[in-house]
Amino acid sequence: MSMIRDLRAAVRPSLRHSLRKPTTVSPYANYDATRDPTAATAVVDCAVYRDGRRVDDRACLTPRGAMRQVRESGGFAWIGLHEPTEAEFAGIAAEFGLHPLAVEDAVHAHQRPKLERYDDTLFTVFKTIHYVEHAELTATSEVVETGEVMVFTGPDFVITVRHGGQGSLRNLRHRLQGEPELLAKGPSAVLHAIADHVVDGYIAVADAVELDIDQIEIDVFSPPAKGSTRGTDTGRIYQLKREVLEFKRAVTPLLRPMQLLSERPMRLVDPDIQKYFRDVADHLARVQEQVIGFDELLNSILQANLAQATVAQNEDMRKITSWAAIVAVPTAVCGVYGMNFDHMPELHWKYGYPMVLVGIAGICFAIHRTLKRNGWL
Repeated sequence: MSMIRDLRAAVRPSLRHSLRKPTTVSPYANYDATRDPTAATAVVDCAVYRDGRRVDDRACLTPRGAMRQVRESGGFAWIGLHEPTEAEFAGIAAEFGLHPLAVEDAVHAHQRPKLERYDDTLFTVFKTIHYVEHAELTATSEVVETGEVMVFTGPDFVITVRHGGQGSLRNLRHRLQGEPELLAKGPSAVLHAIADHVVDGYIAVADAVELDIDQIEIDVFSPPAKGSTRGTDTGRIYQLKREVLEFKRAVTPLLRPMQLLSERPMRLVDPDIQKYFRDVADHLARVQEQVIGFDELLNSILQANLAQATVAQNEDMRKITSWAAIVAVPTAVCGVYGMNFDHMPELHWKYGYPMVLVGIAGICFAIHRTLKRNGWL
């Protein structure tokens, strides 16, 4: 009996464990970071592409396993990460031989768009822009939201590091996997696809921002509603100008890197792909011109709005001054006759009081008519 009880005690825990409800876990959770330092939880996708097609192999689930496959059978690896920490990125940086300066930029983000070369690796920084939908533009509305995508491009690998909630590359990866002839060109094809994806986002945001500027322009130059005061749009204009400035900081620095990729021969960029960078540079130049035009137009709208507010204030001051001049006539006359001297003109005349009132009214009427004819009233 004792032996049977011991057997039941040994079997029951295993049965309870097998009946537990299974949980959904990341495919990278089964890897021990101490055994494979490249198996970071920040990795959102890791794959090997050979002849333009994705290789489905469980050994490719970690960057180290993917690179082992590449070195043994050819192709290239594409590793995607989202906001990795220094510890999470350290193993990947060591595995791929990434330069410490580029690694620091990729981890800490908030970088200026740029293109740098470290030995056999290109490091490219893109600013992603997302338009924030809003029912009505206010003085505190957020119009654009920025993120960052860093791309390490090597002879047989691409590492993308994304920061921010926007700018996901999942759909882009799926679209590229549907074009194996393009993906067969290697890592430079991925770099071009990311650049094109980012710039296409700029074009969409520029069109949306232009609609906001048109609405602001209509509101500023349309006749004011009854009872409204000019100058109430200043906060909205200034907020939109700040958002356009943030947009400009993302677009302008990227133009030179795209021109370099399209004009200067690079060993890491396939000659057939380099031609496509020229199209990206052209689209980016057009967006840059749009953004610069937005900034200048908002300056003009802001100055016009302030000028309208100044004109409205001047009109109010002229009206106040006109009525003050009219009121000054009875004030002056009454002040003279209020001194109560015995010997004053017409003081003891029977019709003196009515004549003074008629004189005051006549002078006030003449002043009012003159000011109204000159546009002061």
